[in-house]
Amino acid sequence: MPPDDVFEAALRRFLDQRRVDMRSLAAELGIGRATLYRRTGSRDQLLGHVLWYLTDRNLQRAVRHAEGRRGADRIVAVIGNFLHGVNDQPSLRHFLSTEPEAALRILTSKRGIVQPKVVAHLEGLMQAEIEAGAFAPRLDARTLAFVLVRIGESFLYADAIADGEPDVDQALQVIGRLLED
Repeated sequence: MPPDDVFEAALRRFLDQRRVDMRSLAAELGIGRATLYRRTGSRDQLLGHVLWYLTDRNLQRAVRHAEGRRGADRIVAVIGNFLHGVNDQPSLRHFLSTEPEAALRILTSKRGIVQPKVVAHLEGLMQAEIEAGAFAPRLDARTLAFVLVRIGESFLYADAIADGEPDVDQALQVIGRLLED
């Protein structure tokens, strides 16, 4: 995790829909660029932390909004709330439109910060439903979580991946079919 001052400055820039540029960020913080890189790693790593922070907040909100539901219904509700929240985030939409290659690399790489944590979160959610006796998936939870995340990414980032339009509702239809009994 980058130091708080660097993280907060990068987060502000991202939310303000300004490019998180390491040269200007270092100047803003009153440090050299080399020092900034030593403290944070690469720009992708710094943006990965910013995007994970926003993603984690969105995941927590999605889980709260699905309280009272059980099984596949709860899982689909969490995923739906999450995908709609991500899709409605202006700063992320701006990042996807202005830097699609970087955005996809940071958001969807299995070696990145964001995707593995989203998969782990979804796996944990499914595991809790399995242990509660409310969900009996046809695949192991880890594989299913990965597949569901990739489906969500495909529809959510369709504008950056294939010049399509993001379609959260279509993603939820596919996901719902995969989770049916």
